[in-house]
Amino acid sequence: MQVPDTPQQWLDVASTFGVKWNFPACIGGLDGKHVAIKPPGSSGSLYYNYKRFHSIVLMALVDANYRFLFVDVGSYGRVADGGVFNNCTLAKRLENNSLGIPPSTKLPGVGSVPFVIVADDAFAMKNYLLKPYSHRGLTKPQRIFNYRLSRARRVVENAFGILSQRFRIFSRAIELHPSKVETATMAACCLHNFLLRNKESARCYTDDITVNEDAPVCNHSTFKPMHKQGSNHTSRIASDIRDRFCAYFNSAAGSVPWQDERCML
Repeated sequence: MQVPDTPQQWLDVASTFGVKWNFPACIGGLDGKHVAIKPPGSSGSLYYNYKRFHSIVLMALVDANYRFLFVDVGSYGRVADGGVFNNCTLAKRLENNSLGIPPSTKLPGVGSVPFVIVADDAFAMKNYLLKPYSHRGLTKPQRIFNYRLSRARRVVENAFGILSQRFRIFSRAIELHPSKVETATMAACCLHNFLLRNKESARCYTDDITVNEDAPVCNHSTFKPMHKQGSNHTSRIASDIRDRFCAYFNSAAGSVPWQDERCML
């Protein structure tokens, strides 16, 4: 797999998010999961995570059709506080603006916004990374924003769910050296993309998986969510960007018919 690196490739990703998930200027859903392993001898607490099992971390950026755009796998399970995402290649290239992402686009009524990645509360918000408003004391417009973001971010949860259902190696702690677990996980992600692209092969070689776009794909894997990444500090610019998306989703131009019902008190 290869991260898009031209403006047109990113525009294609964003266009599909807009059409399929009603979230404009979105270039991916981001999340990380712990992949359970049997730790090698003399590894101490390197792989021991906050959920009290041994793991390596799978970090992924996913497009609107559940395909992995970027995968980073192999960080020690104990790494937290921004270490996994901030040290991966994707974060560095986002920070130095070397991925060919268009600088901005216009939303009716709110002006220019950057192209963004959607994530959950585990991540620190950036100018290019949106996360929900804090769940305390939310206004109705903020609840609608959180719903719309959660709906778009579901792509990454569904990608992990499909991956774990198709590849049963993830149903229990993997009894291989961590370097081999990295290889197996990366191979599974590549095969996942291939099977999404080649429906005939998916029917021949894997169980049928139905994706309900109104609910996450359920799975019984050992994948576990990551601990909070980074601090609660958010820049004024990043907050302003989130507020612009919020205003758009609550406007006549950006609202969807069912959002009020989903966000009732």
